[in-house]
Amino acid sequence: MLPSEEILRSWAAASQLDDLALVLQTAGQSRRIDAERPLYPASMIKLPLAAAILCEVEAGRLHLDQRIRIQPGNMTANDAPSPLEPGYVATLDELIHRAIAYSDNVATNTLFDAVGRARATAIARERLGLPRTSFQRKLSGSDPLIHDPLWNGVDLNTHPAADAAHLLSAISRAEVPGSARLRSALGAQIWNDKLSAGLSAGDRFEHKTGETGSVCHDGGILTTASGLEVVVVLYTGAPSTDEQSARLAAFMRCLRPALAPVGA
Repeated sequence: MLPSEEILRSWAAASQLDDLALVLQTAGQSRRIDAERPLYPASMIKLPLAAAILCEVEAGRLHLDQRIRIQPGNMTANDAPSPLEPGYVATLDELIHRAIAYSDNVATNTLFDAVGRARATAIARERLGLPRTSFQRKLSGSDPLIHDPLWNGVDLNTHPAADAAHLLSAISRAEVPGSARLRSALGAQIWNDKLSAGLSAGDRFEHKTGETGSVCHDGGILTTASGLEVVVVLYTGAPSTDEQSARLAAFMRCLRPALAPVGA
Protein backbone atom coordinates (compact mmCIF):
# COMPACT_ATOMS: atom_id res chain seq x y z
CA MET A 1 0.00 0.00 0.00
CA LEU A 2 1.45 3.33 -1.04
CA PRO A 3 1.22 6.25 1.41
CA SER A 4 -1.69 8.63 0.91
CA GLU A 5 -1.29 11.98 -0.79
CA GLU A 6 -1.84 13.68 2.57
CA ILE A 7 1.04 11.75 4.14
CA LEU A 8 3.29 12.41 1.14
CA ARG A 9 2.59 16.12 1.41
CA SER A 10 3.43 16.04 5.12
CA TRP A 11 6.75 14.32 4.40
CA ALA A 12 7.53 16.88 1.70
CA ALA A 13 6.84 19.68 4.18
CA ALA A 14 9.01 18.00 6.82
CA SER A 15 11.79 17.75 4.22
CA GLN A 16 11.37 21.47 3.37
CA LEU A 17 10.18 20.68 -0.15
CA ASP A 18 7.41 23.14 -0.90
CA ASP A 19 7.62 23.38 -4.69
CA LEU A 20 7.34 19.89 -6.17
CA ALA A 21 5.78 17.42 -8.58
CA LEU A 22 5.68 13.81 -7.42
CA VAL A 23 4.67 10.42 -8.79
CA LEU A 24 4.83 7.05 -7.02
CA GLN A 25 3.78 4.01 -9.01
CA THR A 26 3.69 0.25 -8.49
CA ALA A 27 2.06 -2.48 -10.54
CA GLY A 28 -1.28 -1.85 -8.86
CA GLN A 29 -1.23 1.66 -7.36
CA SER A 30 -0.15 5.22 -8.01
CA ARG A 31 0.03 8.52 -6.15
CA ARG A 32 0.41 11.84 -7.94
CA ILE A 33 0.99 15.39 -6.73
CA ASP A 34 0.99 18.08 -9.44
CA ALA A 35 2.44 15.42 -11.75
CA GLU A 36 1.82 17.33 -14.98
CA ARG A 37 3.26 20.60 -13.71
CA PRO A 38 5.48 22.07 -16.46
CA LEU A 39 8.77 22.27 -14.58
CA TYR A 40 11.80 22.40 -16.86
CA PRO A 41 13.10 18.81 -17.05
CA ALA A 42 16.83 19.62 -17.30
CA SER A 43 18.74 16.35 -17.78
CA MET A 44 15.64 14.23 -17.18
CA ILE A 45 15.04 14.80 -20.92
CA LYS A 46 17.97 12.49 -21.69
CA LEU A 47 16.06 9.30 -20.89
CA PRO A 48 13.18 9.84 -23.36
CA LEU A 49 15.73 10.94 -25.97
CA ALA A 50 17.65 7.69 -25.50
CA ALA A 51 14.36 5.75 -25.64
CA ALA A 52 13.45 7.47 -28.92
CA ILE A 53 16.85 6.52 -30.35
CA LEU A 54 16.26 2.88 -29.37
CA CYS A 55 12.88 2.94 -31.11
CA GLU A 56 14.73 3.96 -34.27
CA VAL A 57 17.21 1.15 -33.69
CA GLU A 58 14.33 -1.33 -33.42
CA ALA A 59 12.94 0.02 -36.70
CA GLY A 60 16.32 -0.42 -38.40
CA ARG A 61 16.82 3.28 -39.10
CA LEU A 62 19.73 3.52 -36.66
CA HIS A 63 22.23 0.93 -35.43
CA LEU A 64 23.89 0.65 -32.03
CA ASP A 65 27.29 -0.07 -33.55
CA GLN A 66 27.25 2.83 -35.98
CA ARG A 67 30.12 5.21 -35.41
CA ILE A 68 29.55 8.94 -34.97
CA ARG A 69 32.24 11.60 -34.91
CA ILE A 70 31.88 14.26 -32.20
CA GLN A 71 31.40 17.68 -33.76
CA PRO A 72 32.72 20.97 -32.32
CA GLY A 73 29.23 22.46 -32.42
CA ASN A 74 28.00 19.97 -29.82
CA MET A 75 30.63 20.81 -27.24
CA THR A 76 29.53 22.17 -23.85
CA ALA A 77 30.55 21.74 -20.24
CA ASN A 78 30.10 18.45 -18.36
CA ASP A 79 30.19 17.91 -14.61
CA ALA A 80 32.28 14.73 -15.01
CA PRO A 81 35.34 14.02 -17.16
CA SER A 82 34.37 12.87 -20.65
CA PRO A 83 36.28 11.42 -23.60
CA LEU A 84 33.87 13.12 -25.98
CA GLU A 85 35.99 15.78 -27.67
CA PRO A 86 35.86 17.01 -31.28
CA GLY A 87 37.05 14.25 -33.58
CA TYR A 88 36.40 11.43 -31.09
CA VAL A 89 34.43 8.61 -32.73
CA ALA A 90 31.80 6.98 -30.52
CA THR A 91 29.29 4.25 -31.18
CA LEU A 92 25.63 5.08 -30.79
CA ASP A 93 25.54 2.58 -27.91
CA GLU A 94 28.33 4.46 -26.10
CA LEU A 95 26.53 7.77 -26.55
CA ILE A 96 23.31 6.38 -25.06
CA HIS A 97 25.15 5.00 -22.04
CA ARG A 98 27.11 8.19 -21.43
CA ALA A 99 24.01 10.39 -21.77
CA ILE A 100 22.22 8.42 -19.04
CA ALA A 101 24.87 7.03 -16.67
CA TYR A 102 27.13 10.11 -16.76
CA SER A 103 24.54 12.70 -17.80
CA ASP A 104 26.98 13.67 -20.56
CA ASN A 105 25.75 16.79 -22.37
CA VAL A 106 27.95 16.31 -25.44
CA ALA A 107 26.63 12.76 -25.87
CA THR A 108 23.09 14.12 -25.55
CA ASN A 109 23.61 16.83 -28.13
CA THR A 110 25.05 14.27 -30.53
CA LEU A 111 21.95 12.10 -30.00
CA PHE A 112 19.81 15.13 -30.91
CA ASP A 113 21.55 15.12 -34.28
CA ALA A 114 21.22 11.36 -34.71
CA VAL A 115 17.43 11.28 -34.43
CA GLY A 116 16.30 14.89 -34.98
CA ARG A 117 14.23 16.78 -32.45
CA ALA A 118 10.96 16.70 -34.41
CA ARG A 119 11.28 12.96 -35.00
CA ALA A 120 12.19 12.34 -31.34
CA THR A 121 9.13 14.32 -30.22
CA ALA A 122 6.86 12.33 -32.52
CA ILE A 123 8.27 9.03 -31.22
CA ALA A 124 7.90 10.15 -27.60
CA ARG A 125 4.26 11.05 -28.09
CA GLU A 126 3.09 8.39 -30.54
CA ARG A 127 5.24 5.37 -29.69
CA LEU A 128 6.17 5.90 -26.03
CA GLY A 129 2.93 7.47 -24.81
CA LEU A 130 4.46 10.69 -23.49
CA PRO A 131 1.97 13.39 -24.53
CA ARG A 132 3.73 16.33 -22.89
CA THR A 133 7.32 15.49 -23.87
CA SER A 134 9.12 17.50 -26.55
CA PHE A 135 12.70 18.10 -27.68
CA GLN A 136 13.33 21.72 -28.52
CA ARG A 137 16.94 22.67 -27.83
CA LYS A 138 20.31 21.11 -27.19
CA LEU A 139 21.75 21.15 -23.68
CA SER A 140 24.25 23.58 -22.21
CA GLY A 141 26.41 22.69 -19.26
CA SER A 142 27.14 26.32 -18.44
CA ASP A 143 26.65 29.86 -19.69
CA PRO A 144 26.77 31.01 -22.40
CA LEU A 145 24.22 28.68 -23.93
CA ILE A 146 25.39 26.42 -26.72
CA HIS A 147 24.88 27.82 -30.22
CA ASP A 148 21.87 25.89 -31.50
CA PRO A 149 20.74 27.21 -34.90
CA LEU A 150 17.77 24.81 -35.06
CA TRP A 151 16.28 26.13 -31.81
CA ASN A 152 13.50 28.70 -32.27
CA GLY A 153 14.80 30.70 -29.31
CA VAL A 154 11.56 30.36 -27.35
CA ASP A 155 10.35 26.82 -26.70
CA LEU A 156 12.08 24.68 -24.08
CA ASN A 157 12.37 20.93 -23.72
CA THR A 158 9.41 19.42 -21.87
CA HIS A 159 9.11 16.17 -19.92
CA PRO A 160 6.96 16.52 -16.78
CA ALA A 161 7.05 14.14 -13.85
CA ALA A 162 3.95 12.32 -15.13
CA ASP A 163 5.66 11.47 -18.42
CA ALA A 164 8.90 10.53 -16.65
CA ALA A 165 7.02 8.09 -14.41
CA HIS A 166 5.12 6.62 -17.36
CA LEU A 167 8.37 5.99 -19.25
CA LEU A 168 10.13 4.47 -16.25
CA SER A 169 7.17 2.20 -15.58
CA ALA A 170 7.18 1.07 -19.23
CA ILE A 171 10.92 0.38 -19.02
CA SER A 172 10.40 -1.63 -15.83
CA ARG A 173 7.87 -3.79 -17.70
CA ALA A 174 10.23 -4.15 -20.70
CA GLU A 175 7.68 -2.43 -22.95
CA VAL A 176 10.20 0.01 -24.46
CA PRO A 177 12.69 -1.07 -27.14
CA GLY A 178 16.05 -1.57 -25.49
CA SER A 179 14.57 -1.58 -21.98
CA ALA A 180 17.39 -3.76 -20.64
CA ARG A 181 19.99 -1.40 -22.07
CA LEU A 182 18.25 1.61 -20.52
CA ARG A 183 17.97 -0.10 -17.13
CA SER A 184 21.67 -0.93 -17.26
CA ALA A 185 22.55 2.71 -17.93
CA LEU A 186 20.17 3.94 -15.21
CA GLY A 187 21.69 1.44 -12.79
CA ALA A 188 25.19 2.72 -13.59
CA GLN A 189 24.23 6.29 -12.62
CA ILE A 190 27.19 8.15 -11.12
CA TRP A 191 25.15 11.02 -9.62
CA ASN A 192 23.70 9.71 -6.35
CA ASP A 193 23.31 12.64 -3.94
CA LYS A 194 19.53 13.10 -4.18
CA LEU A 195 16.90 10.38 -3.66
CA SER A 196 19.64 7.73 -3.67
CA ALA A 197 21.11 9.17 -0.48
CA GLY A 198 17.93 8.21 1.43
CA LEU A 199 17.73 4.56 0.41
CA SER A 200 17.88 1.55 2.72
CA ALA A 201 20.54 -1.14 2.69
CA GLY A 202 20.02 -3.61 -0.14
CA ASP A 203 17.93 -1.24 -2.27
CA ARG A 204 18.64 -0.72 -5.96
CA PHE A 205 17.70 2.56 -7.65
CA GLU A 206 18.01 2.74 -11.44
CA HIS A 207 17.55 6.43 -11.98
CA LYS A 208 18.26 9.73 -13.71
CA THR A 209 18.77 13.16 -12.18
CA GLY A 210 18.25 16.66 -13.55
CA GLU A 211 19.56 19.93 -12.23
CA THR A 212 20.01 23.58 -13.16
CA GLY A 213 20.05 26.88 -11.34
CA SER A 214 16.24 26.68 -11.11
CA VAL A 215 15.29 22.99 -10.76
CA CYS A 216 16.45 19.86 -8.94
CA HIS A 217 14.99 16.46 -9.93
CA ASP A 218 15.46 12.73 -9.50
CA GLY A 219 13.47 9.74 -10.67
CA GLY A 220 13.87 6.07 -11.24
CA ILE A 221 12.93 2.46 -10.60
CA LEU A 222 13.41 1.51 -6.96
CA THR A 223 13.73 -2.19 -6.18
CA THR A 224 13.77 -2.86 -2.46
CA ALA A 225 15.74 -5.64 -0.80
CA SER A 226 12.45 -7.51 -0.36
CA GLY A 227 11.75 -7.34 -4.10
CA LEU A 228 9.10 -4.62 -4.26
CA GLU A 229 9.47 -2.42 -7.36
CA VAL A 230 8.29 1.21 -7.18
CA VAL A 231 8.76 4.02 -9.66
CA VAL A 232 9.60 7.23 -7.78
CA VAL A 233 9.81 10.57 -9.58
CA LEU A 234 10.34 13.81 -7.68
CA TYR A 235 10.73 17.15 -9.48
CA THR A 236 11.36 20.34 -7.53
CA GLY A 237 11.23 23.94 -8.68
CA ALA A 238 14.20 25.10 -6.65
CA PRO A 239 17.87 25.57 -7.59
CA SER A 240 20.01 22.47 -7.47
CA THR A 241 22.29 22.97 -4.49
CA ASP A 242 23.76 20.61 -1.91
CA GLU A 243 21.01 21.71 0.46
CA GLN A 244 18.24 20.97 -2.05
CA SER A 245 19.72 17.57 -2.89
CA ALA A 246 19.75 16.80 0.84
CA ARG A 247 16.02 17.67 0.99
CA LEU A 248 15.28 15.07 -1.70
CA ALA A 249 17.28 12.55 0.31
CA ALA A 250 15.33 13.47 3.46
CA PHE A 251 12.06 12.85 1.61
CA MET A 252 13.26 9.40 0.55
CA ARG A 253 14.21 8.61 4.16
CA CYS A 254 10.60 9.40 5.12
CA LEU A 255 9.16 7.38 2.25
CA ARG A 256 11.38 4.33 2.29
CA PRO A 257 10.17 2.67 5.56
CA ALA A 258 6.59 2.89 4.29
CA LEU A 259 7.34 0.82 1.19
CA ALA A 260 6.75 -2.84 1.89
CA PRO A 261 5.20 -5.71 -0.08
CA VAL A 262 1.46 -6.19 0.35
CA GLY A 263 0.88 -8.35 3.41
CA ALA A 264 4.33 -7.73 4.88
